[in-house]
Amino acid sequence: MATDAPPPSKTEAGHPTTEAFLAVQESAEFGELRRSHRSFAFPLTVAFIAWYLVYVLLSNYADGFMGIKLFGNVNVALVLGLAQFLTTFLIAWWYSRHAAARIDPKAEAIKSRMEAGA
Repeated sequence: MATDAPPPSKTEAGHPTTEAFLAVQESAEFGELRRSHRSFAFPLTVAFIAWYLVYVLLSNYADGFMGIKLFGNVNVALVLGLAQFLTTFLIAWWYSRHAAARIDPKAEAIKSRMEAGA
């Protein structure tokens, strides 16, 4: 497949140096970006894993409770199993909103400064 683009140059013009990356990594702004991500992602991850383990433990050890029919052939186990899918999608949606509002603007500002200074 032929293209009209010139071959890449041998010099790495426009790329930040290792020192620039280390300086950004040690900056307060980058630390705030990491804290913003961690303060959201870690608690939700722990909560979701706990919720999943509760579901698994109930499925194994609480047959009577999980077998309670709510209506028709729908029992507690089916509702909680479907709730696992629902919470997965809700967490993904919530994280995408959080990232768009709080993480992406900070990351873009850092990236722009690094590319401008390269």
